[in-house]
Amino acid sequence: MTHSKAGIIGLGAMGAGMARNLHAAGVLAAAWNRSPERTAPLAAENLPLVASPAEVAARGDVILLSLSADADVIEVVEQLRPALRTGQILVDTSTIEADTARHLAMDLAAQGVAYLDAPVSGGSEGAAQGTLAMMVGGGADAFASARPLMKIIAAHILHMGGSGSGQATKAVNQIMVAGINQAVTEALAFAEAEGLDSNKVIDVVSQGAAGNWFLRHRGPGMVAGDYPPGFRIRLHDKDLAICERMAERHHVHLHLAGMTRVHYARLIEQGFGDEDISALFRFKKTRYAGGE
Repeated sequence: MTHSKAGIIGLGAMGAGMARNLHAAGVLAAAWNRSPERTAPLAAENLPLVASPAEVAARGDVILLSLSADADVIEVVEQLRPALRTGQILVDTSTIEADTARHLAMDLAAQGVAYLDAPVSGGSEGAAQGTLAMMVGGGADAFASARPLMKIIAAHILHMGGSGSGQATKAVNQIMVAGINQAVTEALAFAEAEGLDSNKVIDVVSQGAAGNWFLRHRGPGMVAGDYPPGFRIRLHDKDLAICERMAERHHVHLHLAGMTRVHYARLIEQGFGDEDISALFRFKKTRYAGGE
């Protein structure tokens, strides 16, 4: 049982689930979102919403961030800085550049504040159920201190090494997600073109060597034409751009990531950027209709 109190900043699809689990465990001291109009459901559930990042810093021992991009994290950390105190820990569950995470860790260490890059995987379902996978970079002592709170929002937590290693691990995850998305959507489009019952295909294939989380959790929605945003196309595109920049430093081109970004660009142009990444199925189906 932890005696630390948590604060959280960022109450979107992922952050809201984390906040609810922390609140249910009795450890959430403060929560803040940059768009207050989106917090009405959480206010109705009596979560401790506050008016500023400074109030989160004042109330929490461990402050979690769940934001969209590097610039958002940097901006919020700057807003937090004046109110941060020695010994606090920032656990950043956002997906950002590994170098950004390293710079933040160095800057905050000078203030006596530990920063852990702790991106997560498992979708909005995992956030809601507290079953996320969390890959953590940063100091071992800070990791040990924050781990009891992490266990409330994540089922599998692993310390990957020094600052930036959590984000590097998330990049590995996002490249794999691109490949899985490509494979599942292409295969199900093929099944549909062959006149098969796609739900039966999902049922039987899920039990064999090709079975995977994405097929089980997103396949039924795809074939029903339903793409609720568990993980938005725009965000995965942003993450794959990070992966590409990291690979360029090794003089390598990520062909799979690049191809996926080309397909995402077409979907974004068509107005589907805020749908779940499984909406890649839309693009795959057009190939059989002569639309490619």
